[in-house]
Amino acid sequence: MGFLKELLQGFRSSAAIQQLPAGSMTVDRNGHVVVTTVSSAYPKDLLEEIGGDVVSLFSEARAAQMTLAEVSFHFGSLRITARELRSGAIIFLSPQTKHSPMKN
Repeated sequence: MGFLKELLQGFRSSAAIQQLPAGSMTVDRNGHVVVTTVSSAYPKDLLEEIGGDVVSLFSEARAAQMTLAEVSFHFGSLRITARELRSGAIIFLSPQTKHSPMKN
């Protein structure tokens, strides 16, 4: 019985549910977070990765001579909406639940 107890405690300590980020952030032209309303419990590295990818997307669109002022992604339960700014981008992160329908 002690073996099962130790095994279950191992699963409890390694399995963690992380909430999806909610809020907004402003990133500079390098993708570094300048200001954010996302909880500090959410890893800053992941926010900067999102910011870097969004800034890169806007940069690639500009290089391809495509007019792209706003973009919206839906990843399962997370909606990411971003708008390009002169010096970077503003990004809105909103988790979607069954009580919050997605609006286009």
